Amino acid sequence: MTRRIFVLRHGQTQFNAEQKLQGHCNSPLTDKGLAQARSVGTELSKYLGERTYRVYASPLGRAVQTATIVCEQVGHCASEIVQDERLKEFALGEWEQRTIPSLVVEQPNLLSQSDWYLQAPQSESYQSVKARLLSWLNDLPADGDVVVISHALTGAVLRGALMDMSYEQVWEQDLPQDAFFMIENGVMNRIDCLVELETA
Repeated sequence: MTRRIFVLRHGQTQFNAEQKLQGHCNSPLTDKGLAQARSVGTELSKYLGERTYRVYASPLGRAVQTATIVCEQVGHCASEIVQDERLKEFALGEWEQRTIPSLVVEQPNLLSQSDWYLQAPQSESYQSVKARLLSWLNDLPADGDVVVISHALTGAVLRGALMDMSYEQVWEQDLPQDAFFMIENGVMNRIDCLVELETA
């Protein structure tokens, strides 16, 4: 049985909704983010079935919160989530807690480059993040599927490493919160998830 690696992003957070950069800062999931986590978990359960798997998460609150909800949906004990520092988001230096519109005012052409995030003063480098992700991959047990709940940018770099993408290809990827990616035998599939917001 070939290993499957499922790469998930946390659901929408308060900072996401406010177009505010998070990096190593944190904010809780919104109602939409909670619904996204539930729907991703529900869809993921269809792929896990009776297979053996482990769940890994970034230790940042938004990823742990998402991972806990996903575990509820797939029937996995949340206490067994393995939190690993190497799965954290890029540190975005002086831009953490800045809003994207305010940065665009200062740099009108900022968003023309797909890797614009990494222009933040004191930002963690691409090489640093890729190195910690490769270290994490190298330490995984040899057997069983892997479910990993991480972040937008770190998740893109992880998928790029698994698919042997170029730097440019990494930053051309989508960063969805209502979908996840399954990588098996060198093939990556995106699985979209129907998000239903609960109404009062």
